[in-house]
Amino acid sequence: MMSQRKILVVEDNQINREILKEILSKEYQVLEASNGLEALMLLKECGAEISLILLDIVMPVMDGYTFLSKIKTDPACRSIPVIVTTQSDSDADEVAALSQGATDFVVKPYKPQIILHRVANIINLRENAAMVNQLQYDRLTGLYNKEFFYRRVMDILAEHSDKKYDIICSDIENFKLINDIFGIPNGDRLLREIAGMYKDLVRDYGICGHLNADRFVCLLEHQWEYTNDMFAQFTSRLNTLPCAKSVVMKWGIYAVEDSSLPAEKMCDRALLAARSIKGQYGKYFACYDDALRNELVKERTITDQMETALTQGQFEIYLQPKYRLRGDSLAGAEALVRWNHPEWGMQQPGSFIPLFEKNGFITSLDQFVWGSACAVMRAWDDQGLPPLNISVNVSRADLYKEDLGNTLLEIVQKHGLDVSRLPLEITESAYTDDPNQIIETVNSLKKLGFVIEMDDFGTGYSSLNMLNQMPLDVLKLDMGFMQNETAKPMNQGILRFIMELARFMGLSVVAEGVETREQLERLREIGCDYVQGYYFARPMPCGDFEQLIKKSMDPCAASWD
Repeated sequence: MMSQRKILVVEDNQINREILKEILSKEYQVLEASNGLEALMLLKECGAEISLILLDIVMPVMDGYTFLSKIKTDPACRSIPVIVTTQSDSDADEVAALSQGATDFVVKPYKPQIILHRVANIINLRENAAMVNQLQYDRLTGLYNKEFFYRRVMDILAEHSDKKYDIICSDIENFKLINDIFGIPNGDRLLREIAGMYKDLVRDYGICGHLNADRFVCLLEHQWEYTNDMFAQFTSRLNTLPCAKSVVMKWGIYAVEDSSLPAEKMCDRALLAARSIKGQYGKYFACYDDALRNELVKERTITDQMETALTQGQFEIYLQPKYRLRGDSLAGAEALVRWNHPEWGMQQPGSFIPLFEKNGFITSLDQFVWGSACAVMRAWDDQGLPPLNISVNVSRADLYKEDLGNTLLEIVQKHGLDVSRLPLEITESAYTDDPNQIIETVNSLKKLGFVIEMDDFGTGYSSLNMLNQMPLDVLKLDMGFMQNETAKPMNQGILRFIMELARFMGLSVVAEGVETREQLERLREIGCDYVQGYYFARPMPCGDFEQLIKKSMDPCAASWD
């Protein structure tokens, strides 16, 4: 006797599960899950055996849309047909389910005969190879669906090995936001417009496909050189639609060099090129090349190793001395981080900090730096050295954490230090992200007693309103700004005005990046309070800085001045 096909019912309501089980169990073996997460676990165990999934949309823990998005990225599960079940019978809900990858849509209460017929038809459709051609088009856009597009790419490349082809993919930044603001029907209208643009681009020289959500692709015979203006025009065309305001599309191009490479890999490379320019204003397309590949491979390697590096102590803090101009004395330090990689050697922060800011690991690394700085100051105090302060960076991601103040307070108190010993540097550009949130967070830190320093002042985001609203103690002049200003004649720059403004507001000023005697004298003349830079010392290991402290205590030691 032939074994029964398996159907997975994903539904949080037990009564509804029982109803579906009663309808289906005479012809199918029914597996049950009460939410998307349980369903994913079942798929890991027996996904290859499941012929169809009946999926509720509104569920706790993991809803149906999230579940759909996850299985459609899993090669082992994405071919399993999914029938979405819901209380609503609106067109918007149906289109939303289908656009997320569902095969069909039924409404509650369940009608047994309709359920049985639809289940049987879809399973037969999947299993009948003669009917595969009926599934080659995407219902929403009319373009080839992903699987059929991949197949056609390989066929075309094999048939026309004498021609050059490009894979072009596009991705909309913040497409989910468009759906949230304008609604799913308008979002779908935008997707259909993009499909039309692809047809205009390709014409008779290639084929187009809809990969998923807002990602489209085409295989195009290489006819011309691509320009930024060309893709900018497509974006302008989209932004004329009433359902699309300030849409930003990024395009990636992979020139097909190895036709034996799977089509899916080719599309991945084009999408990687598109993602590489995400957030870059005015840049609409990028080409995949070896440099991008190497960069992406290194990013992946860094991401894979960062947790281990932290637990194994590969990160170290370096201290850059900060000097007081009045009295020419050592006044403290700024904590910087280095990655002492066992294979790559000592890595500068520019090679990993931007990536950590994107993937969120920066918050863990910051806490390591805070704790290390406090441990160093505790060690100085135990040796009877002068109680110098070490300022530390607070990243944008840290500022959005509700427990930031408590976290910092616990670290400082754990080492028996006063909170004023750990000045907090907040980059000026963070203010532009969410001013009210930043002001609220900084106010709470200030109430706890922390010293607040505005880092990178003068990078272009400065505003008197920001200075007026933020409870600051110190302005740190950006290195580039400071060096540019000190190169100007005294009566042309604005450094003196900044100093006078700071004094009026009761703020101290630190100048970063001092590299020459002339810069130092200019800063001294206009009344700057503190300086740091290569003219005095480069960032150094904590042990070297400790020796610097001891040297500064020797009355016979030569001054840096």
